[in-house]
Amino acid sequence: MVTAAILACGFLLGSIPFAHLLSRRKGIDLRLVGSRNVGAANVLRTSGTGRAIAAMCLDAAKGCAAVGLARGLAPGSDAAVIGGLASMLGHVYTPWLGFRGGKGVATGAGVFALVAPAALAVAAVVFVVTVAVTRFISAGSVVGSVALMVASVSFGDPVVVQVGSGVAMGLIVFRHRGNLARLRAGTERALGVRS
Repeated sequence: MVTAAILACGFLLGSIPFAHLLSRRKGIDLRLVGSRNVGAANVLRTSGTGRAIAAMCLDAAKGCAAVGLARGLAPGSDAAVIGGLASMLGHVYTPWLGFRGGKGVATGAGVFALVAPAALAVAAVVFVVTVAVTRFISAGSVVGSVALMVASVSFGDPVVVQVGSGVAMGLIVFRHRGNLARLRAGTERALGVRS
């Protein structure tokens, strides 16, 4: 019963589409412009830096809140990881937008900031360096998610956290499959190219 509550609360927290709400205040529907992805990267391309930073921070806060709530309901890493992953799923498949959401990167960062902070720090550095070198946010997101899992295993995090980082990596890579195809084709939008 407690696990079901953690899953439901995490999913609902994650499903709040902050990027969509922030862009709508500017009269922009993210589902119709840019990459058509309801996430901070598309906010950056279509609605400006300020809104993109706000969306990223709010999305990360959803992940943190889901972990915090899960820990309040059931202490331990298991509950925290379950609640955190549920928030990522809620973000990616938000029911309020026809189950079309973002790609889970910022929300996942919020989750692992609490359950695996050292691994997340490594992933964040890898993300920044990859984006700086390639100019592709998608490349940074994918490589950063792989680095998160590798670092979690290397640092000897609890097994459930290692498995959770692997699940998060799989979800993020899956959600970026279109970006990866465009990277291979040479048609992916570089950082700084606005829609």
